[in-house]
Amino acid sequence: MRLLFLLLLLVLTACVVNRLTGKRSFVLVSDDVMNQLGSQSYQDVKAKSQVSTNPRWTEISRRAALRVAKASEENFNWEFTLVESKEANAFALPGGKIMVYTGILAPAQNEAALAFVLGHEVGHAIARHGAQRISQGLIAEGALVAADLLLARENPNRDLILAGLGLGAEVGVMLPFSRAHESEADYMGIIYMARAGYDPAEAAKFWTRMGQGQAKPPEFLSTHPSDDRRARDLLAVLPTAQEIYLKSPVKYGSGEALP
Repeated sequence: MRLLFLLLLLVLTACVVNRLTGKRSFVLVSDDVMNQLGSQSYQDVKAKSQVSTNPRWTEISRRAALRVAKASEENFNWEFTLVESKEANAFALPGGKIMVYTGILAPAQNEAALAFVLGHEVGHAIARHGAQRISQGLIAEGALVAADLLLARENPNRDLILAGLGLGAEVGVMLPFSRAHESEADYMGIIYMARAGYDPAEAAKFWTRMGQGQAKPPEFLSTHPSDDRRARDLLAVLPTAQEIYLKSPVKYGSGEALP
């Protein structure tokens, strides 16, 4: 009983609130620690990568990133790098370190879609998804340890039960938890791009393009929602994003064409 009380107290005192969505989550790792990890990881990846020397791509990507970061209204120490890579990817680490791979420029097709991608990644950083994932992993590991202690050593099904608990933690908790993060970041991304003056209609179009002709695992076994589902979810919130876009003091529309 005392252990349950302490766990409940820990959860209640470690809550963080997403200012945009109002969603409450808990973290067991401080922002200072996460920001230090983010900065170190950013420098490590940058040192191992080929920084792009394409001035046009760099300028478009940087300004989209900084506009979206400013629209997030989060006072991070934002930093941006465009690197040469065929991988269609981008990320924003804790503390505001943003990296874009040139492979994402072709499916983005235009500056607005890239702004959505960057808004999505900025959303991950602002919502402290990295810290939440680490906290979730620590709790899942602790639950398995507790189960290990509770199960009798002589139980012939002990290993099978523990394996099942591990699978259950992965498929039943960890993967949906990650998919929830992706959906939350998508919502934050379309709002941030609209605030920054980019046409939010380009968000759903991006995921439609990403989903064309790509074989992917079933959604329930994936850390990400399906591309089709993401496009549908973004279309559902498009009216709200359009209202924000129409109120934006500056409007860039779809921006410049890419790549």
